[in-house]
Amino acid sequence: MAEAWKDSYDASIVTWVAEGLARVLPTLDVERFVAACLAGFDELELMARAQRIADLMTGELPEDPRVAIPLVSAAMGPIEADLPGITPFRLMPHSMVIGALGPGAAFEESMPALRALTLRFTAEFAVRPFLVAEPERTVAQLHAWAADPDERVRRLVSEGTRTRLPWAARLPAFIADPSPVVALLDRLCDDDSALVRRSVANNLNDLSKDHPGLAVTVAERWWALGGPRRQWVARHGLRTLVKRGDPAALAVLGIAAGEHLTLGSASIHPAEVAIGGRVRIEVEVADTRTSGPAESVAVDLVVHFVKANGATSAKVFKGGVRALGPGESGSFGRTVSLAVHTTRTPYPGWHPVEAQVNGTRTPIGGFAVR
Repeated sequence: MAEAWKDSYDASIVTWVAEGLARVLPTLDVERFVAACLAGFDELELMARAQRIADLMTGELPEDPRVAIPLVSAAMGPIEADLPGITPFRLMPHSMVIGALGPGAAFEESMPALRALTLRFTAEFAVRPFLVAEPERTVAQLHAWAADPDERVRRLVSEGTRTRLPWAARLPAFIADPSPVVALLDRLCDDDSALVRRSVANNLNDLSKDHPGLAVTVAERWWALGGPRRQWVARHGLRTLVKRGDPAALAVLGIAAGEHLTLGSASIHPAEVAIGGRVRIEVEVADTRTSGPAESVAVDLVVHFVKANGATSAKVFKGGVRALGPGESGSFGRTVSLAVHTTRTPYPGWHPVEAQVNGTRTPIGGFAVR
């Protein structure tokens, strides 16, 4: 069995943090610090382990955050690229300390520390308390960082302002009024870095869950500006709405309502599958028009997975996008895995399947899992 990720966050991580802290606090007793961190460590989950280290770091630092924050930054050590596995997370305690001590007390000292942090790990969590405590000042700093020569700093601008960032607290003020975030995304939607553009798309996707109309408007504007980079960001940022069959989102991508499209044959094979197996789903779609130009046809396959309590939960799989002309038909399909994943565990039972053609869902049968 593979080692749990949290178990890799072990004494070697704690020792590395302690030794870095000792470089800036020569009086620190490294052995005592490590022992205090590791007391009861095995019972703690990953983030709780990082928080334990952060709390003990705070106890060793000067009380004045304006003095403490630069010391935390100096304790990070040199920039090291492509660190494996859990290793970059050794800076999570530093992130927690900056996010806890800096807002409202040491803004000027914290901004260089956040930049230093994102060059080594990520500051997307640490910047959020500043956005809550000092939004205008922090957004102004993010605008300056949007022009930073380093892609990791520019990525912080979009990733740190995501309203639904995984593992992070929400940003209620920006959920209520996302205009400051949109202004930042506008500056980055055509960024030279694919890393930054993907973050912008994820931010737009977050926006679509609270403000679908605004997300469509933003994506439409980017799409109209043209260029493959902007259009990729718009498409990827609308993915949740597209999976839901939202007509406005589909229209941005040039996919019109499909009244002239009909479902033909559908096959689901095998009809019964064991957990760990695979199912192939295919459908035929025909364009019933007699004249006109070829139009985009987007087919998704919706599988209603059985949950532990017997209810079902829909998951949308891409079946394909292609152009069909009048009188033409095409085959669309997807192989669906019934393997056990960390994000989805299959359970026995009947799994209904629908085909979603240009946003319109139609039942096509199902398969049994045993």
